[in-house]
Amino acid sequence: MVRVFIAVDIEDPVVIGRLASIRDTLVSTGVPMKPVEDQNMHITLRFIGEVPESMVDDIYEAMKPARFKEFTMRLKGLGAFPSITRPRVLWIGVEEGAEELRRIRDTIEAGLRRLGLRPEKERFIPHVTLARVKGRGRMERLVRVLTEYSGYEAGTVVVRSVRLKQSILTPKGPIYRTLREIVSQ
Repeated sequence: MVRVFIAVDIEDPVVIGRLASIRDTLVSTGVPMKPVEDQNMHITLRFIGEVPESMVDDIYEAMKPARFKEFTMRLKGLGAFPSITRPRVLWIGVEEGAEELRRIRDTIEAGLRRLGLRPEKERFIPHVTLARVKGRGRMERLVRVLTEYSGYEAGTVVVRSVRLKQSILTPKGPIYRTLREIVSQ
């Protein structure tokens, strides 16, 4: 069995630096949280979970119809799920390029359904997860930072590929490995 998801990796070192900077500002509030490592920053198009290794090629085939031309996405707007006042997942949103990400994701989703995979329950909101909140202490400080930096802009990224990634869980955090990739035309 392999634990997999489909994602757009953030690889631009300048943008990663800006994401790391705002992530570190969130961590500095003192609220217990698990920050995302710099090398693991990405936009999840679809979390799939545990599947037999033999399904990897089928999932890759389901991704192929999502052909796209390279496009730019702008990472802007700090937020939280389920809400800023009750944050569990801290993220930065996608301002420009969100519609293209949705189109790619919807095409992949249709292919995954044909494979018998259940659709996700939650609506797809393109974002880069920065940290996961693990406790409730000092929450007012975190809410203040989320509000103060709500318009934070991390920059633009050119999307040239969508990847099927394996997530290997370790005590030090997940290790992500690219299994397959579709590239822009």
